[in-house]
Amino acid sequence: MATASLLAPRTGIDPHPAERYEFTAPATATTARVAREFVTAVLVAAERRLLIENARICVSDTVANVVQHARVPVLSVEVTVHGDRVVVAVRDDDPVRRPYRRQGQAPAGDERGRGLALVRDLASASGVTLVWDELSVVGKQVWFELREGGGGVTLTA
Repeated sequence: MATASLLAPRTGIDPHPAERYEFTAPATATTARVAREFVTAVLVAAERRLLIENARICVSDTVANVVQHARVPVLSVEVTVHGDRVVVAVRDDDPVRRPYRRQGQAPAGDERGRGLALVRDLASASGVTLVWDELSVVGKQVWFELREGGGGVTLTA
């Protein structure tokens, strides 16, 4: 079955060809750690070290959401390096459960529900893209875009 998806809205023509890296893993509690290492390795190889910390936080939160909520056996992490930005997408094949934006503040002490808000704060752009196989939705990708010196905030220890 052929599938098609879009990673992120295109805002203009990218003069540099994209480099795309993908890994597939079981949707388990340890996958977020493996995803962080995968994204780090890609960013080091692409000489985008300034993006590593924010990318690690964002990919941890998006992978953790899939593991906790999507109830799928596997997920994939895709990193696309463009000339001026990096787009990371976490895909699962659960078309029913979709991320939602928490309304209002989380109760004090509640550790849940802040992940996608943090991704929005750190990334220059983010969103959810549905994955289709010709006529029906077969999954989704939660994606975020990072740019050196542009958009988002940088967290440092």
